[in-house]
Amino acid sequence: MAKRPPIGNRIRELREQHGNLSQAALAEAIGVTRQTVIAIEQGRYSPSLESAFRISRVFGVGLEDVFSWLEPQDS
Repeated sequence: MAKRPPIGNRIRELREQHGNLSQAALAEAIGVTRQTVIAIEQGRYSPSLESAFRISRVFGVGLEDVFSWLEPQDS
């Protein structure tokens, strides 16, 4: 099983705060597919730096207001 990237995010919360912005609308705004937004939101995929900046700009917040570094868990 693949390890999850050590990056957390608040995308779902921010989408809800911005008028229940759909995953499809966010995807269109940042130039990726809805499946990519789903994978990022679920923590299965780390966005490129460009996509991360685009996401933060859609919501009008800084990168660290959207994304956070998760300390590795001991296995």
